[in-house]
Amino acid sequence: MTFRSLVFSLFCFAVFPLSLSSADSKPNIVFIFTDDHCEQALSAYDNSRIVTPNLDRIAKEGMKFTRCYVTNSICGPSRAVIQTGKYSHLNGFVRNGNTFDGSQQTFPKLLRKGGYQTAIVGKWHLKSTPQGFDMFDVLVGQGPYYNPPMLSGGIDAVATRNENVGYTTDIIRDKALDWLKEGRDPEKPFMLMFQHKAPHRNWQPGPKYLTWLDDKTIPEPDTLWDDYSNRASPAANQTMEIKQHLTESDLKLVPPKNLTPDQLDAWNAAYVPKNEAYLKKRSSMSEKEIIKWKYQRYVKDYLRCVKSVDDAVGSVLDYLEEAGLAENTIVMYSSDQGWYLGEHGWFDKRWMYEESLKTPLLVKWLGVVEPGSECDEIVSNLDFPETFLDAAGLSIPGDMQGRSLVPILKGDVPKDWRTSFYYHYYEFPGAHSVARHYGVTTGEHKLIHYYHVGEWEMFDLKSDPDELNSVYGEDEYKDVQASLEAELGRLREKFKVPEDPEPAPQPKKEKKGGKKKAKQN
Repeated sequence: MTFRSLVFSLFCFAVFPLSLSSADSKPNIVFIFTDDHCEQALSAYDNSRIVTPNLDRIAKEGMKFTRCYVTNSICGPSRAVIQTGKYSHLNGFVRNGNTFDGSQQTFPKLLRKGGYQTAIVGKWHLKSTPQGFDMFDVLVGQGPYYNPPMLSGGIDAVATRNENVGYTTDIIRDKALDWLKEGRDPEKPFMLMFQHKAPHRNWQPGPKYLTWLDDKTIPEPDTLWDDYSNRASPAANQTMEIKQHLTESDLKLVPPKNLTPDQLDAWNAAYVPKNEAYLKKRSSMSEKEIIKWKYQRYVKDYLRCVKSVDDAVGSVLDYLEEAGLAENTIVMYSSDQGWYLGEHGWFDKRWMYEESLKTPLLVKWLGVVEPGSECDEIVSNLDFPETFLDAAGLSIPGDMQGRSLVPILKGDVPKDWRTSFYYHYYEFPGAHSVARHYGVTTGEHKLIHYYHVGEWEMFDLKSDPDELNSVYGEDEYKDVQASLEAELGRLREKFKVPEDPEPAPQPKKEKKGGKKKAKQN
């Protein structure tokens, strides 16, 4: 234990001797989850683009984690990991398009057995019908940003489809509040998964924020103009560049197709004048000027979606306080992975590079977590279910592969806490053409293996935090490389990682005339 941890532990004992974990009543759990929300768009981490006062409330009243890594940086697999506490190869959901096996052990089922009432509202994105929930009301598939059809049901209710009119973020907020106010059993502790679609592609803002930021210029990341040199070939062979892979729909050059007349009028009033101004001068713009315009359009719409999420979070936090529930409710905020806001010239996620490997994690637990505290230990979405079970006073199954964060939340980092982390991405061929890879990071150095193309990368994160120059194979780093290779092998054995069962993808045959150029918008 470090001196800092010892002092914090003594502080917690002195100031909070009657911690909620030892109270007669089990704590409620509100798990707030978004899709594709990065640290760069959450002002508790980075206030250069946006202010998120309600999400920041969780950080100010609780703990901010600075190194929360995901096991597989993509939507469905991340959600399956959180349900099960197991890596993708064991829970059976390795890539989007799989169907989650709901019959397996999940933390909501275990909480129900332990006396909790469980509910999920919002994005599910695992194809199968949710199991282990007293109530669910979830988006059908990915779900649109406006007027979403949803599937509702539960343990004692047959699943039925319901239609909704309005902005999806607001609808999910209202349904969550309705359940908290009217739907739950006040005599039982509860666990609510409050899960948003936003800010997932294609970033359609709500009516309140359609013109917000119109008068602002968002700072460009230093690596927006990355040329992908000095790295393995996959970095240059993806299809997720702002330069050429954003569609007309992404850029709002065409309106959404499922809006009501009133919604369409508001949309057109916001976007048509801006689009006309751009289209009028586009033919005279340089390639660099067009990329800069695309970046501003993309990132502003992304931030507008985040702003609505922050409002929704504020409504739920306000209700918990007004209803007297905040004192005995754990509030955890996270996202399914990080995201690229133009770093490396990209949008999307998938890579083991820092922007998509890391996800926000904020935890408020009054009387247990020191307000305004920060943790830089390596934690993961793999740890979330164990944390919920431990906080509820329930045993953690031995086949779960993460660890409870409760000791860290109490200010006492276990002596044997992890100092390295294993990552594995499987979805190729697939959207955005990111090569399959696995790797290990210590937070200071990172080793990545693109195993189907036989290439490696290694980064010194202290001297090269933007991961622009691979040092794999350099004499100066041979000892570090050998250590990382050994650790990678150890972790693959520890987590029972098999060889990738899917065959190596074959290179596509080029058509006559070479590759077709991507359409420029």
